[in-house]
Amino acid sequence: MLARLFVAFQYLVPQHWLTALVWRIARIRHTATKNFLITKFVAMYDVDLDDVLRRVPDDFATLNDFFTRELNDAARPVSGDSRSIVSPVDGTVSLAGAIQGDSLIQAKGIDYSLADLLAADIDEANAYVDGNFATIYLAPYNYHRVHAPVDGQLISANYVPGDLFSVNQTTVATVRGLFRRNERLIMRFTTNQGPAAVIFVGALNVGSISTPWSGEIRPRKHGVVEALSLSRASTTLERGDLLGWFNMGSTVILLLPAGCSEWHDNLQAGATLRVGESIGQLSSATR
Repeated sequence: MLARLFVAFQYLVPQHWLTALVWRIARIRHTATKNFLITKFVAMYDVDLDDVLRRVPDDFATLNDFFTRELNDAARPVSGDSRSIVSPVDGTVSLAGAIQGDSLIQAKGIDYSLADLLAADIDEANAYVDGNFATIYLAPYNYHRVHAPVDGQLISANYVPGDLFSVNQTTVATVRGLFRRNERLIMRFTTNQGPAAVIFVGALNVGSISTPWSGEIRPRKHGVVEALSLSRASTTLERGDLLGWFNMGSTVILLLPAGCSEWHDNLQAGATLRVGESIGQLSSATR
């Protein structure tokens, strides 16, 4: 009953207004207030502070500054195997496996299409038909920076306006087409094994998404797909390089084409991941 009420609430609440309010609160710079917010956030979500680079809360200017915190250099070693696919985030696997034709599974009894997710033409979506996908949920307590899962060249980054439904388990299991309805940032890569895509999915209270190329991207419910300029930083990336960060929590979806990758057997729903750990293996063939 509570789960149904929570989902119904999201249809009724002004999602973008509420998210904008959280954006403002998370950027309060008054020292006593921001320290109170950070301390309460850490206690509420039992945030692990062992790997945090700076002192908590004193060295953080705002709650959002803490939320997008960097970790120390030794905190997330990247797998040394050049064929490894590494986790792009700290998070929990929602689902991972094979793409069935052009359909991805959102939850039991709910699927959605590659073309809808990528907001792309059929030819682009077809690149991932029968390929592999992994959907990873970032809880509020997680480290919220997103890193490259493979070596490659970033060729485009497109922002797609949309809804801001929560991406927790309850909503994912209820709202059809959630990941193609919510706002998202789609990063496309070329690799020696073919194309790859990393998709940042926005959510309720995710105040914005930031990247080294775009700066901060504020949520928009309507509008055209926006191609972001990639001129501010290098587009040649190695596994573990920074792609961007969520200003509050959300979900990342990783897509790889057929025949170029295989997930490890332990990459299953409920598995806990950390940035840089191997989650799969690329094929040795070069495309």
